[in-house]
Amino acid sequence: MTSVQRLYGLVLAGGESRRMGQDKALLQRDGCSQIENVFVLLQSVTDRQFVSARREQQDDPERSRFPQIVDRYDDIGPVAGILSAMHEHPDVDWLVVACDLPNLDHATLEFLIDQTAVDKPFTAYRSSHDGLPEPLCAVYRSGSDTIIRGFVDGGLVCPRKILIQAETELLQQPNPVALDNINTPDDLAGSILQALR
Repeated sequence: MTSVQRLYGLVLAGGESRRMGQDKALLQRDGCSQIENVFVLLQSVTDRQFVSARREQQDDPERSRFPQIVDRYDDIGPVAGILSAMHEHPDVDWLVVACDLPNLDHATLEFLIDQTAVDKPFTAYRSSHDGLPEPLCAVYRSGSDTIIRGFVDGGLVCPRKILIQAETELLQQPNPVALDNINTPDDLAGSILQALR
């Protein structure tokens, strides 16, 4: 774990899941939702854990089982959850993970934390598909919210593009399928973990 700051974990579960046609955060695997699966993984590697949700989702029965950070911003996608978490707890580093990663494993998170750059605002994996940063399984250092806000104020809200343009430490994935996400029913049907339904 990084020796500079405390590390908190954030499960990004505020998406609208339009392409999937059902709430991805509530997909079940081994009797547990994807929110719970990711939350439990974060419990093993971070000091505190939270679930990110939009205002209209905060009373959802599954999301309300966990400590939440409710988005303070509208219509800027996952960046809303990241900035809201950093506003709530500005003096810690954040391990931010999307809820739609059914193949995510402990070793992938542990390696990311162990290799977090102390001299860069962001540390992320290179995608095993296109080599670009994977912003939704990444460490956001304390204070990097000012960098993110600068991009957002300039009209850039895509986390991947922010990490491309910012100073980001990029790592090779130890498990090349760990960050394969599910966005559509076809993705779900072809998921490595067929038990996810």
